[in-house]
Amino acid sequence: MKRRYEAGASIRTLAQETGRSYGFVHNVLVESHVALRGRGGPNRRSAARAAT
Repeated sequence: MKRRYEAGASIRTLAQETGRSYGFVHNVLVESHVALRGRGGPNRRSAARAAT
């Protein structure tokens, strides 16, 4: 799960793929010391900067 999340998969996607809840996947990632992305995914800031 850690590798898939770090490669860009969302928590919701991982939850659906594994049949687990969002909270379960979130907790697994936190316990694995993964740097969680903010809401809106990995490209939110890049898109905002490109618009200016």
